[in-house]
Amino acid sequence: GISGVSGRMVYEFNGSACDGYTVSFRSVTQFQTAENARLIDQQVATYENPEQDLFTFVTKSYVDEQLDKEVKGTAHAVSDGVKVDLEKPDEGTVRLTPALFPAEHMIDLLERARNGEHFYETTIFDGTEGADKVLTTTVIIGARKESSAGDEETTAAAALSDKPYWAVSIAYFDDPQPDTDATPIYRIGFKLHDSGIARDFDTDYGDFRIKGRLVDLELLAMPECR
Repeated sequence: GISGVSGRMVYEFNGSACDGYTVSFRSVTQFQTAENARLIDQQVATYENPEQDLFTFVTKSYVDEQLDKEVKGTAHAVSDGVKVDLEKPDEGTVRLTPALFPAEHMIDLLERARNGEHFYETTIFDGTEGADKVLTTTVIIGARKESSAGDEETTAAAALSDKPYWAVSIAYFDDPQPDTDATPIYRIGFKLHDSGIARDFDTDYGDFRIKGRLVDLELLAMPECR
């Protein structure tokens, strides 16, 4: 019954391979239906250290400015999968099948794109929802393209305006082994630059789609590994 969606996302990625990566993310979105409007505010903070196979996460979700859900925990990649120690909403430990953490997932995607791969399947654990499951992702990587003068994001992406990119589509599945007829939870398409910066998002949830356009880009100084 969604008739309209509007909002803004702010995403900050920082760190290095030796010190680990931090992500601070906030998405405030208003969903409009025939009956009413609902404001969804999601706030995420994560730290990922590939050398330590470590991923910590805190996710807070607000509905109409009231806290609806908070998930907090620490995940480790272990020999037989992923071990998740949860603090919120309830303390406990969850054992999951092997998966990549988000930065690892993106680094793997970039390496495959540079090597000319166009289709593959992998898994990801990102601490979303209840932080109690691994998602399967099927990834399609298009041919490397040059940025065009008519790109609507050229002004905002000035630092990337002359940089080539790959058109990427990722479908996310609950099923650890989705068949060809399986329906993804959602599918997201975007332009991916060699730097790892992604833009021009088109997210398809099945019943509705959301378009995300880059309006501002600030490149942060890259820390040097000691």
